[in-house]
Amino acid sequence: MSYGSVARVAGNPGGTRQVVRILHSCSETYDLPWHRVVNSKGITAFREQDRLLREEGVLVSENGEIDLEAYLWDPTQTKCASIRQSHGKP
Repeated sequence: MSYGSVARVAGNPGGTRQVVRILHSCSETYDLPWHRVVNSKGITAFREQDRLLREEGVLVSENGEIDLEAYLWDPTQTKCASIRQSHGKP
């Protein structure tokens, strides 16, 4: 997912920076998979992120780019999202 898509799913499309802040400040405490969130261009922020993604089988280029067409998860296509939408929730 991208930071922006997390913000949209959370109901705050303009909250990209908040997503970054929350992931940065809460990932260790709540064991959040921060390394799976990239920017809208599919570029990672840290070498540690590259390493963790590669360990999960994601192809990451030497300059930290990911093929979003291959790896981007669209939460609106999941069963859970469909249930939320059918109940009038975003």
